[in-house]
Amino acid sequence: MQKKTVLIIDDDECIGDMLQELLEKNNYAVSRAYSGTEAPYVIQNARPDLILLDLMLPGLSGEQLLPQIKNIPVIVVSAKADIDGKVGLLMSGAVDYVTKPFDIKELLARISVHLRDKISNNRLIEYDGISLDLSTYGATVNNTSVKLTKTEFAILYTLMQDPDKVFSKNSIMTQIEDLTPDCEESSLRTHIANLRTKLKKANGKDYIQAVWGIGYKLKS
Repeated sequence: MQKKTVLIIDDDECIGDMLQELLEKNNYAVSRAYSGTEAPYVIQNARPDLILLDLMLPGLSGEQLLPQIKNIPVIVVSAKADIDGKVGLLMSGAVDYVTKPFDIKELLARISVHLRDKISNNRLIEYDGISLDLSTYGATVNNTSVKLTKTEFAILYTLMQDPDKVFSKNSIMTQIEDLTPDCEESSLRTHIANLRTKLKKANGKDYIQAVWGIGYKLKS
């Protein structure tokens, strides 16, 4: 499946670089912000799946920034260790608090748990009239139920994760292997053709675009 993105908000480049290397080695995508003032623009332009937030930032402090972040799990990573401060931040919206210096394995475990919780609480994804229910593997187009095979569902789910991206065949195969490990590259074109037909039948729109020599993407 598509890599989850973690945004590191920390003005200490050494710590940020260490965290980025650690996360990338563990198959996360990483974005960076170096001040509390810059962070809202980074979030707006490329919404992350989880945020690691330092408190002592130039511009807006972490305490000032936290209430502005909505519907994204935030783990505060700070040298501040007083209990009242931790409680206050958790009450302000943080899902967790890790004190510097931190244990690498513990931080990775906390990130994994909170991303898993986020996924379990967000089981419906939508794009241009298409809705996918990840808990039932059900699909609707403009509120009309469309019966998809597990492979077709996995392909559509992958494309909907990043509608502007062109996915190569190899990329799609990698992304869908968790949901449908039995799919083979030789049959991928047939699965996509069947998926396009079902979606078009539902409302007359061709949702999937073949990009010659590269792969497939959703039509904008």
